[in-house]
Amino acid sequence: MVAGTPQSVESNSPELAAAAPAQSATDAFDRRLIAVIQDGLPLKPRPYAEVARALGVDEQTVIDRLRGFLHTGFIKRLGVVVRHHELGYTSNAMVVWDVADGEVDEIGARLGRVPCVTLCYRRARSLPRWPYNLYCMIHGRDRRHVDICIDELRLDPGLKDRPHAVLFSARRFRQRGARYAPCAAATVTGGDGDG
Repeated sequence: MVAGTPQSVESNSPELAAAAPAQSATDAFDRRLIAVIQDGLPLKPRPYAEVARALGVDEQTVIDRLRGFLHTGFIKRLGVVVRHHELGYTSNAMVVWDVADGEVDEIGARLGRVPCVTLCYRRARSLPRWPYNLYCMIHGRDRRHVDICIDELRLDPGLKDRPHAVLFSARRFRQRGARYAPCAAATVTGGDGDG
């Protein structure tokens, strides 16, 4: 859910079927909408109204189209890209694990519930050089906090004796959400999210 409007956009709303666009984000308006919001929604009391103004439509049209995207699965969610350095989380590491394929879903779900794990996902191995298939990102106020979290994760019975590697970030070059459309002519956020 995205808050800040009279009607928030949710994927399980009963009105979704009526709001779904006839096609999945292939018309010119859909591409313009994606281009305008891909760098983030404006931090305003009515962000969808600001987006609508930039697109020359009314607020409800933007809300309905985004609901339709959610309903059809064209987008899975609207979320926030947190700039962790600016919030005081100056250390992070990607921890990669070599987990038996039959156990990776269960162990990944457990890791995903650990508060210090900010991202957890499965990837294909790239044998023989890269045996890891379970990835999790950990952010902490400093390296000590990240190390403590990693030590706690290693206590999990499914990870205790598993090969793993810890990859601490040395330098941040860019942090932003994914971009799917060329830069919009009409922008409402005034920044590219780089940091």
